[in-house]
Amino acid sequence: MQFGIFTVGDVTPDPTTGRTPTEGERIKAMTAIALKAEEVGLDVFATGEHHNPPFVPSSPTTMLGWIAARTERLVLSTATTLITTNDPVKIAEDYAMLQHLSGGRVDLVMGRGNTGPVYPWFGKDIRDGIRLAVENYALLHRLWREDVVDWEGKYRTPLHGFTSTPRPLDGVPPFVWHGSIRSPEIAEQAAYYGDGFFANNIFWPKEHYQKLIGLYRRRFAHYGHGSEEQAIVGLGGQVFMRERSQDAVREFRPYFDNAPVYGHGPSLEEFTRDTPLTVGSPDQVIEKTLKFRDYFGDYQRQLFLMDHAGLPLKTVLEQLDLLGEKVVPVLREEFARNRPANVPDAPTHASLLAAASNPPASPTASDS
Repeated sequence: MQFGIFTVGDVTPDPTTGRTPTEGERIKAMTAIALKAEEVGLDVFATGEHHNPPFVPSSPTTMLGWIAARTERLVLSTATTLITTNDPVKIAEDYAMLQHLSGGRVDLVMGRGNTGPVYPWFGKDIRDGIRLAVENYALLHRLWREDVVDWEGKYRTPLHGFTSTPRPLDGVPPFVWHGSIRSPEIAEQAAYYGDGFFANNIFWPKEHYQKLIGLYRRRFAHYGHGSEEQAIVGLGGQVFMRERSQDAVREFRPYFDNAPVYGHGPSLEEFTRDTPLTVGSPDQVIEKTLKFRDYFGDYQRQLFLMDHAGLPLKTVLEQLDLLGEKVVPVLREEFARNRPANVPDAPTHASLLAAASNPPASPTASDS
């Protein structure tokens, strides 16, 4: 099982000091956080994609390429790649390039994002959001698997004899997760292709995500990719820790109360009760995270959001030390305990290459 962090790249004032970091400071902080993630033994760093203030990660491949040059084993991912407003041709070429530069340490979470105005900025209509996600990914899927593509759809100009370059590393496309917090159509899309499904799992009660993940698992099996237990699931989560839980609550409260995403609404106590947010000791984070398996079944990737709401870089790096030293080693051991043998690990370039090199044997007459 993989453990890591994801960032949305928000530029938010620190409510305890009133200071807002510059965009440059925030970008450098995100890269420092990624390097720290590898240092403390995490597996994955993922960045969001946004094209509007107060967010800075408008070019994920630029950031991930920089991080790739300074890390050795960290899987570089996206918390969202905007499949609706990005050109599938550009996605195919940008992430194949990143594959080569990183030695295959790259995958993507496809999503529609959470900013409605982004659609007209890129010449699209938000009312076409789901249809754009379906059509654009169908094209991207082919671009990575066919050397020459003839294609015609509704939302972009046709392609005739087109080859995207560079071709995927070793002929193996990056693994794709489809991310959603509300759309069954996206769970269906992930199941249809046999891709992963990433449920962000940060704002809603568990029952909401149980429905989406359950649908994805059933449809994954329906399309013949394996059993429901073999479907590839990733989860998000939010944590803030100190050695003593009361210290964590006291320190995090002003950040929570003023955060643009959930401040001025339910109290911190209500939010931690009703959603996956954990504010407390490392043991409390472990206890709550382990319950995710009870709700959603065995899964492959757990990412935590830690650098948001104006938290200073020093605090985030301290959080990562706690995560790497006190939390993840226990989670690795406990999640491995009693894990069924038929539940796959999270796909990597090496495992996908091995599967491509040794495809399942075709049934013979004696098998039927």
